[in-house]
Amino acid sequence: MYPWLRLIRVLFTVIGKPRIDLLGSARIQLRVWPNDLDLNLHVNNARYLAMADIARAHWAARTGIFAIARKKRALFIVGDVLAKFRHGLKAFENVEIETRLLGWDRKWGYVESRFIRNDRVIGIVAIRGVLQGAKGRVDADTILGELSISGSMPSPPLPTWTRDFHGACEAMSELLREEEFARGLRDQMLAP
Repeated sequence: MYPWLRLIRVLFTVIGKPRIDLLGSARIQLRVWPNDLDLNLHVNNARYLAMADIARAHWAARTGIFAIARKKRALFIVGDVLAKFRHGLKAFENVEIETRLLGWDRKWGYVESRFIRNDRVIGIVAIRGVLQGAKGRVDADTILGELSISGSMPSPPLPTWTRDFHGACEAMSELLREEEFARGLRDQMLAP
C-alpha cells in the first residue's frame, strides 16, 4: 500500500517554507516503520521507490515545479528508474533523503534522491521523468520561464552515468517496440 499519510505529512512541512533554487537540494527525514519492511526485516525495494516519490514531491513543492504542474494541468511522469542499494534500513531507523535535479536534455529531467544515514549514502534512486499535460510534454524552457529564470538556461553537465542510463532505457524501449511490431500489436511507424 502506498504511504499516503506519510506523503501528506511531508507536504504539510512545506507550508510557509521559502522556495529553493531549481538546482538546489531538498531534504526530508523519515523513520522506518515495520510496514516498510520485507521478510528479511529491512526496507524493501518497493518502499525505497515510494520514499523517493515522497522526497521528489517535497522537492517539487519546494522548487515550484509542483505549482507549474498544477497551472499546466500536468503530471510528473517517471519514465525510468535506476536504484542502487548499498546498506539496509531496519525498523525505527531514521533516514535523511536529499533530492535534487541533476539536469535535463531535450526530453527528460534527471532527478536523484540520496538516502543518507550517519553521513553515508546508503542508497540512491534516480529517475528520468517529464511533466506531461493534456497538450503534451511541458518543455524545459517553459518550466524555466514559469520559474522566472531568464533566458534559456542550459542544463548543468549531466553525470556520465546518466548517458549509460539513458542509452539502456532507450535500448529497452526499442526492444519492446520491436517485439510489439513482430506480434502485430503496433505499426512500425508509430512513435514510441
